[in-house]
Amino acid sequence: ETVIMSSVQCDFSEFKEFFDKMERAAKGDFRREMELFLMGIGEEFLRVLGEEIKRKKVMDTRNLLNSFHRGHEANVWEIEEDGLVLEVGTNVEYASYVNDGHWIVKHKRDEASSLGDDEKARFVPGTWDDDNKFTYDPNAKTGIVLRKWVKGAHYWESALRIMDKIFPQALDRRMQEWLDKYFG
Repeated sequence: ETVIMSSVQCDFSEFKEFFDKMERAAKGDFRREMELFLMGIGEEFLRVLGEEIKRKKVMDTRNLLNSFHRGHEANVWEIEEDGLVLEVGTNVEYASYVNDGHWIVKHKRDEASSLGDDEKARFVPGTWDDDNKFTYDPNAKTGIVLRKWVKGAHYWESALRIMDKIFPQALDRRMQEWLDKYFG
């Protein structure tokens, strides 16, 4: 009786390369790339927010606009590494008033002292330049007295809507780039 023997040879070198890439990605490359991506999204949000403040013609106090830049003393920029959370915002006191709108209330300041006790008004300290442009300055002795409802600009919500449109495509594109880099 004749026994026929044959052998099959398999080349697993590509699998080894694939598993090496998986191990390298799992050891932190992917996480570092996602952190960089998240920081980039934060930077983009701050850029979009600044553009919305300008587009909506929010009174340029410079302080508000500048506070939405990474590294500015009034900016909030926090990253929680384990959960990959990025928090951006501002510590500028009046930012929520400008965004949301507000009822004006009487503010005790010498410049507003001629108002009656029942009259609603808000004193906003600042200065006027030669072009009749007002600049907020919390230490100024001059300013303006506002006596009505101030409508909010809603620049924050507008920037979030824009980012809601941008983020999914950016994430998909970045994930595909990452997959191509490691497994393509």
